[in-house]
Amino acid sequence: MRMKNAIEDIELLRGFAVLLVVVHHAQSNLISWTTPALTRFYSYFGGWVGVDLFFAVSGFVIARSLVPRLHAQPDGAAARRETLSFWMRRAWRLLPSAWLWLLVILLATLTFNSSGVFGSLEANLEASVAAVLQVANIRFAQAFMQWEYGSSFVYWSLALEEQFYLLFPLLILLSRRWLPYVLLGLVALQLFMPRSVMLMMFRTDALALGVLIALWSAQPSYRRLQPALLARRGLGVGVLLVLLLCLCALGSEPLTMFSMRIGAIALLAAALVWLASYDRNFLWPDGAFKRLMIWFGTRSYAIYLIHIPAFFFTREIYYRLYPQQGDFGDSFFYPFVLTAAVLIVVLSELNYRLIECPLRERGKQIAQRLFAKPAPQVRVDAPVPGP
Repeated sequence: MRMKNAIEDIELLRGFAVLLVVVHHAQSNLISWTTPALTRFYSYFGGWVGVDLFFAVSGFVIARSLVPRLHAQPDGAAARRETLSFWMRRAWRLLPSAWLWLLVILLATLTFNSSGVFGSLEANLEASVAAVLQVANIRFAQAFMQWEYGSSFVYWSLALEEQFYLLFPLLILLSRRWLPYVLLGLVALQLFMPRSVMLMMFRTDALALGVLIALWSAQPSYRRLQPALLARRGLGVGVLLVLLLCLCALGSEPLTMFSMRIGAIALLAAALVWLASYDRNFLWPDGAFKRLMIWFGTRSYAIYLIHIPAFFFTREIYYRLYPQQGDFGDSFFYPFVLTAAVLIVVLSELNYRLIECPLRERGKQIAQRLFAKPAPQVRVDAPVPGP
């Protein structure tokens, strides 16, 4: 099942982004032990940058459709209807799956938590409330390295995206033709800004750059600067891998002290989105591998929600299978990874087909019914025009 009007190369990027995040979060959440090899790998692998790649993709995808639709509205009433329709569609697209997995985490905390891997009920309840209220990023910043957050810590980025979806239509309507300059100012400001934990939870430079690419895609210069050279065999793949390696390197421990690294991560993520935006196979040729990565991309939202519960389910399963084991070690690496992978793939596919796709369509139908342009009123006593 594929989304209509989806850009395949953007879905490819989503696939890489979610895999980076999953591998990054496997440290300590799935693989609870450490070895010299794992320590060395994770010191140089900053897979958390996949979130910034998600942000750049989201900014591009949302702005590509929303900006022209809002600018095309003839008056304020029509613009308000379009904004409300957008919010309704986003809510039905994102909230059902998000709330479902919050509920799953709470139930697992109560009934499938002999190892204690899901944490305390109190922390998970507080985290769930913050997620439902779309302030999980604020709570995550407050709890970071201070106290237990709960098993739904990945919801911080969902909260930031929801805040973006809420405010972005208003920014479009208020700034009008000044929108590109406002966004450029936002990017420039963050490029040199020291990032505290709280500011990291509100980093919007990748989102803004994604929006700017969408705005630029409507200009003639965008087509003139199309990087057609990347269509040559293997060149685009090399560029993609180099940029992904640079992203992960910027997220690694040795570059922690690089003051502008978050801005540089946003710029690299935006460069990947720009290359993908043409949808000309610049980053990867058609074939089995690309089909696989597009599968990950189309299920990336479900995978993002599910991978931490799947990691914790895996640890709880093996805790129950081997109660005498105590601490697990390297001999359980492949069983843990394979079990978690199967859980993620199966649960993500079920979520995508049974929750995401049908409810996304339902949201579109409700938005159309509630916020479609009202039909013109015809007076019943008006004279009927003759032939």
